[in-house]
Amino acid sequence: MYSIFHNYCLKSLNTFGIDAKADHFIEAKSVADLKEAIKWIKDNQFQWFVLGGGSNVLFKGDYKGVVVKPAILGIDDVYEDEQYVSLKVGAGVDWDNLVEYAVNRGLGGIENLSLIPGSVGASPIQNIGAYGVEAKDTIERVEGIYIDTLKSFMLANDGCQFGYRDSIFKNELKGKVVVTHVIFRLSKTPKYAIHYGNLEEELKQFGQLNIANIRKAVIAIRNSKLPDPKELGNAGSFFKNPVVDITLVEDLQKKFDKVPYYPVSNELVKLPAGWLIEQCGWKGKRIGKVGVHKMQALVLVNYEGCSGDDVIYLAHSIRESVMEKFNVTLEMEVNII
Repeated sequence: MYSIFHNYCLKSLNTFGIDAKADHFIEAKSVADLKEAIKWIKDNQFQWFVLGGGSNVLFKGDYKGVVVKPAILGIDDVYEDEQYVSLKVGAGVDWDNLVEYAVNRGLGGIENLSLIPGSVGASPIQNIGAYGVEAKDTIERVEGIYIDTLKSFMLANDGCQFGYRDSIFKNELKGKVVVTHVIFRLSKTPKYAIHYGNLEEELKQFGQLNIANIRKAVIAIRNSKLPDPKELGNAGSFFKNPVVDITLVEDLQKKFDKVPYYPVSNELVKLPAGWLIEQCGWKGKRIGKVGVHKMQALVLVNYEGCSGDDVIYLAHSIRESVMEKFNVTLEMEVNII
């Protein structure tokens, strides 16, 4: 049976550390709990939303409604052959705990995604990614329930419409479903992805090439560049890396030296948002209680009790300066609540 908490503080449940409250809060530890909670919300006609690990949200203020946190745990083998193992993972499992579990079992595919904050349930919604790897590369299917009917659904990988930091769950099914489990297909003989950023160089410090050392290298890089949310509130990468036409990059190269980019297709390339922001002079800059991290311009940080509006003001200022200088629109990766 789920419990309902009223006037509930959300500060510890969002990595930005915004001191917001919810009128009501429910933690659902099973699919049955989740269905009962949704029925109660609908019967009372409350506004509500689902909160995962809190690493990709920014509260503008107190939430006038119900916050539901799926806390469904468990990592179970559901299939195995000579090459692969399929794991069924509860939406409430901490993402990095899953990565550590997989690496310890010698199962490859998600080691590059080490130390990404958040829960497993958010991984297909965001199609989380890092160092040349995305969640979609290993997701076999996603399970959950429809909000209207409370019936179960199961979507195979090709039905999830995965894109860069995108999926069907952020578009057609937004607000219509809740993810309860994700099934990952991981490899017993993994193929290594090490040619993104400075990962290959960092790996040299750890000796033999294997998934355990890739995980160590990724963690080392992330720790050197990204602030610990427990010490300095942040939501990781605040903006998406913009995907633009190659002709725009060709024009920019006439004005700026060494414009970094990563090919997406014959016509499209991805620009590092952090580089764009840094070129506009924002790296390390602080405005009152909020600022841009000194080591990674893609990360906005809460220095001392900032509000959601403080962060939004800074984000809009950054977007305006990048547009003015590069004619590139930055899209926020963080969800504003």
